[in-house]
Amino acid sequence: MRISNIMVSVDLGAAAADRVQLAAGLAERFEAKLTGVAARPVLAPVPVGEMLEVERVWAIEERLADEQLAEAKALFEREAGAAQGTAWRSAPAQPLAYLVGQARAADVVVVGRQGPADGDPGPMGVPAGALLMEVGRPVLVAPPGIERLSAKRVVVAWKDTREARRAVHDALPFLARADEVHVVVVGPDADREGAEDVAAYLSGHSVSVTTHLLRSPEISAADEILRFAGREDADLVVMGAYGHGRLREWVFGGVTRDVLTTTPVCCLMSH
Repeated sequence: MRISNIMVSVDLGAAAADRVQLAAGLAERFEAKLTGVAARPVLAPVPVGEMLEVERVWAIEERLADEQLAEAKALFEREAGAAQGTAWRSAPAQPLAYLVGQARAADVVVVGRQGPADGDPGPMGVPAGALLMEVGRPVLVAPPGIERLSAKRVVVAWKDTREARRAVHDALPFLARADEVHVVVVGPDADREGAEDVAAYLSGHSVSVTTHLLRSPEISAADEILRFAGREDADLVVMGAYGHGRLREWVFGGVTRDVLTTTPVCCLMSH
């Protein structure tokens, strides 16, 4: 398996430059094309008052959208640096829907983390959780301030679900290049999740892998996984997303929601 096209979501938030640099570094390592994607909705004015005024406000909004998309393109071209092959796609549209559509040409989509303290990415930002539910591609969630991903030490957060199986398969290009891969299972039923089968599967792909069963976590599953990643100096976590459904997770809490908003390291997720 190889990665031939990495797609990165570009907005004008404070973390956008680092995200593009990270994606460009991955594109260089995998000898892949790097595609920047941005969309900015044109906010329709409320049709109240004279038609000429409504048209004037609409024209201002269109001009603002064009200007911000041009800014995003300039940021992408500047931060993509020495990436061998780049492409740009943008439109005055809803950012999530536009990125989902463009991702049909991508192997991996890079998007920013959006936690409570991460700042507002503006009208061009794409929420990682909603993207995961719709895109049908692995999504690499990058926290603010991270401009490079070595992925030499990787943690696979394993639970025997369809989503986790998909994530492990999607992550093979990363796992095959890693020096160490740790398959981690959290919870009292850790022995029954088939971690040894996952390790055998990865070994069959020439991955150096060990298994870790954390049967008695002292904290939440998400925090336990992230703490383990920190202890092993890992900079990438691989996991399935929304095994219990996105609505349930956001109402009642869940591993995916917690990781999406708090992870200090990059996460490669699949749904």
